[in-house]
This record gives sequence, C-alpha cells and structure tokens, in this order.
Amino acid sequence: MLPSLKFAGDQREHSLRETIHALADEFDLADQERRHLLPSGQQATFDNRVGWARTYMKKAGLLESTRRGYYRITERGSTVLDQSPPEINSDFLRRFPEFVEFKTRREKPDQSGEAEPEEDQTPEEAIEAAYQAIQQGLAAELLQTIKNCSPAFFERLVVDLLVKMGYGGTSREAGRAIGSTNDGGIDGIINEDRLGLDIVYIQAKRWDHSVGRPEIQKFAGALQGQRARRGIFITTSTFSKTAIDYVSRIDSKIVLIDGDTLAQLMIDFGIGVTPVASYELKRVDSDHFTDE
Repeated sequence: MLPSLKFAGDQREHSLRETIHALADEFDLADQERRHLLPSGQQATFDNRVGWARTYMKKAGLLESTRRGYYRITERGSTVLDQSPPEINSDFLRRFPEFVEFKTRREKPDQSGEAEPEEDQTPEEAIEAAYQAIQQGLAAELLQTIKNCSPAFFERLVVDLLVKMGYGGTSREAGRAIGSTNDGGIDGIINEDRLGLDIVYIQAKRWDHSVGRPEIQKFAGALQGQRARRGIFITTSTFSKTAIDYVSRIDSKIVLIDGDTLAQLMIDFGIGVTPVASYELKRVDSDHFTDE
C-alpha cells in the first residue's frame, strides 16, 4: 500500500490503470509477472492487489475519489507520508476509525456474508484460495472412490470421460471398444473423433503403486504391433520419472494421465461430481462510468 500512496503523493489525480502501470515499472516486473492471473484467470494478480490497496486506503481516508475512475491523496494521506512509515498494511490502517468500521462490517457474516481474508490476501485471492482447497479435497475424495470401485466400473468411467472430452462418438459406440481387445497391453480402442478418421489405443490401470517404464514400453510395443501411433495411458496412481522420460523420447504419441490429472479432468467435465453451489463475482465496469 505504501508505494501506491507514495505514487499519489504528488497531489495530482490518477486513474487505477495509471497506478498499476507506474507501480509495475517501479517494481521492475517482468511481462510474465504483470500477466500472472488469479486462479480464476479473470484478472491479473498484480492489478487485483493494486486495486484493493487503493480501496483500503480510500476506506481509511488516505485517498479520495475526484471523479469517475480517478482519485487523489487526501490531507490525511499526505500527513501519513510525512511520517515516513516503514510500511502500510491493514494493521496500520486500523488507527483510522473509518477503516475499523469498514473491516467490522466485513467481519460480520450475518451482515455481509463475506469471510475475512488473510491480511496478505485480497478478498478475491482469499475466495480463490478457499476454492482451490475445496477442489483439492474433492479430487482426493474422488480418486479414493475410484480406487474402491471394480475394474469394470473403472473401464466404464474411462469411457464416460473420454466421450465427454469429445472422443469416441457416443458412450455406446465407445463402450464396445473399451475392455474388449486385451491384446498385448491394449485395454481398448476408441475413435479420436466422431467420424472415426483416426483411432486411439487405451491402457487403463487402477493401481496404487507407480507405473514404471516397463509398463509404458509394453504399451508402446503394443501400439507398434497395431501400426498405431497414438495412445492414452490412464492410471489412478502416478508415473515414474523414467516412464515420463521414455514417453518424451519415442516416436509414438502417448499421453500419460495420472490419478491427479484424472480426478481434475472428471471435475472439469462433470463426471462423477455434481454442482452444489455457484457464485458469480462482479466488479465495477469503469468504462460504463466515463463521460467520453
């Protein structure tokens, strides 16, 4: 927050976008750092933090809005700068009653329905951190549930997922291919597209221990025996480093899907999960409030 207040210390009015660019230059951020997004992919992390720094300092009376989309430093803000504080954070701003009132309102879930974020997080970051924690817990529970199912059910699950991802045409068509070949390390065959212009060979292992290079070599050999160049190896466990390295050096295109990736794909494509709640975050559209 202190760099933002110092930037406004020239007593001139500034826009948020101008502030973001100026502070990014001051911190000498690389392009990748400037473009780094929140987990939702909807907003740059740095932009979000600068925006909330401005909001917090406006609530504390250090900054004030001058016109639509613009702000400037207040007399209180200038006084704070004259004191040369080493940093400005939420604890520092609590000396101002306006900010205490603002934080108190946010801390009452029965009034605002919002959970208070950690002091080093913006509200969006706190929401997304909680969302990621829920997703990780769901993925772990989903994977354990899969491991408790029968091999036949796992094969049907693989079919459902691949069809939902756009492979195999329909579940009925794909279901006739999976689990039927049992030919030299191949568990099934599925169309790459609805027209059947190409096919993909599948190996599915409901394992607890890591899949090593020998298993991948066996699968690659089975592909060569079928004159095939595309394959998907799916497991509920993990792949060893030697297995991953082997796949990167062979001519055949083999995609490795480990347990974590499998669970995430199931969540993304709605396989074995059901929505519980949905939240839509909105922000002020600054362009709507411009006079130009």
